Amino acid sequence: MASTSRTRRGRGRGRGRGSGSSSLPPPPSTLPLIIEEFFIVVCEDPLVKKELPKKIADYLDGQEPAKVYLRAADCGPRLWTVEVLFDGQGRMYLDKGWEKFAIAHGVDFGWFLHFKYEGDDVLTVKVFDGTMCRRYYYSDGEDTDDESDDDVKPCIHPL
Repeated sequence: MASTSRTRRGRGRGRGRGSGSSSLPPPPSTLPLIIEEFFIVVCEDPLVKKELPKKIADYLDGQEPAKVYLRAADCGPRLWTVEVLFDGQGRMYLDKGWEKFAIAHGVDFGWFLHFKYEGDDVLTVKVFDGTMCRRYYYSDGEDTDDESDDDVKPCIHPL
């Protein structure tokens, strides 16, 4: 009986060498680079411009947007206009407008910000505080005017 089970193991189940066509994906270096999500950790003053990962700047080389629109995840239609700065040395920053977003969402030192590109220069942002727990936000109205920061209030869900 033991010899039968040993014989069954290892019989061509499409594994190993010489099993015909490979169903393995190509190596990562040959796949197209698609960047949709990234994160930054706030390691300095949360109100100053924020440097984005170099891969993002490299990916956007030649098609640098002048601005992006930030939306707090699960916070309705409110978009925050933020100018994008490319420094000519391969670095990209969230610049003018970032401070308003950071103040309205209480962003602080040591926080973790997860960005997801939604298309049309819109980035959805999930904010995680110093405990590494996600903060939830809600909006009192449908106002999308960047001049009013009073309509965004933190809403922390109970555990």
